[in-house]
This record gives sequence, structure tokens and C-alpha cells, in this order.
Amino acid sequence: MSGTHHHAGEHPPHQPDIEEHPFSTYQVMAEAVGELLVEKQIISRDELRRTIETIESKSPAAGAKLVARAWTDAAFKARLLADVNAAAAELGIDAGPVPIRAVENTPSVHNVIVCTLCSCYPRMLIGLPPPWYKSRAYRSRCVREPRAVLSEFGTTVPDGVEVRVHDSTADLRYMVLPMRPKDTDGFDTDALARLVTRDVLIGVSVISDFS
Repeated sequence: MSGTHHHAGEHPPHQPDIEEHPFSTYQVMAEAVGELLVEKQIISRDELRRTIETIESKSPAAGAKLVARAWTDAAFKARLLADVNAAAAELGIDAGPVPIRAVENTPSVHNVIVCTLCSCYPRMLIGLPPPWYKSRAYRSRCVREPRAVLSEFGTTVPDGVEVRVHDSTADLRYMVLPMRPKDTDGFDTDALARLVTRDVLIGVSVISDFS
């Protein structure tokens, strides 16, 4: 895909104009539900703490590992596109109980992920969502004017490329399977995985070709 792209580890030339303080309503609700589960003895406080710590310890590394394997193994890629959770389990990765769907970028389609309701997100594969993902501006504008939002991340999608916006829910989450950059035939899976960032897996950024 042509346009302004960034290698892993690089940052957009400026922060997108969608930053704002995230809503705290859902955090309050989550804490209330947690307290209720403990009160009803459905889960102990230690179990709740360990679960939260496990989620908070996640990073984009698991999702990057899936992408790198898909780039080098066509059969695995087909299984990933059919069932992310099952494909992740093949590599010893727990993707969590919520179904996750991989959406593939191609020369004619660019995918981007949003949750218009709150902040539904494949945390077990990508880690905690960034503050801008939870902001009202991103959640509304990504649907109405996705190209403008992407440009604020430094990602220019050509006019001939369709932009598809996928709305994550509590019952279905998404991750983007980016295109493999050119001239990476000699890269092993570890090197390929290092090219894949959180923003690439969300779809607000892409990986530059090496040619």
C-alpha cells in the first residue's frame, strides 16, 4: 500500500487529533461487577487480582507472533482467518474466551478496528487499548471519516483502496492481518514479528516496504 507508512518502533509525525480523557463509567461498572462476584463468592479476591494482572501484562507480542506465522505459513494463515482463537491455541497462546476475527489487508482493502460503544478489544493478543482507542472522538469519527482519522496517524490510504471499519463488540473482537512488507523473504518469524506493532494490529498504521 502506498502512502505514508512507518516501520516498527517509529512514531507518527504528530499525535492524532483525537486525544481526550477516556470515560470512567465502564471502569466503575467493571469494579462494581468485580466486587459483586467476590461478594457472591463466585470468585475470590485473589483470583480476581490475578486475572486483572494477567490481562494487564499482555502486549502486542502475541498478535505479532500470529501475524509472522501467517506470513510464512499459508495453511496457518487460512486457519487464522477462519478462527483466530483456535489458531492462537496452536502456538500456545490463550486468546481468551471471546471470539476474535482476523481481517486481512490487501492491495485493494485496508481494515481498521474500532469499538463504537466502549473499548472492546482483543486484549489477550494486543494488550490494553491505548487511551485514544477509548476516546469518544475516535469511536465516532473512525466510522464517519476513517480516512481523515488514519491520516492523523500518518497513514494515507490511496483513493483506490477501500477502507473497511470493523466495530468490535462484547461478543466479537477483531485484529488486522497486515500485508507482509516487500523484501522480507530472508526474515525469520522472530524478525517479522518485530515489525508488527499494536497500531498495525488495530489498523491505524501500516508497515513500510523495504524496497
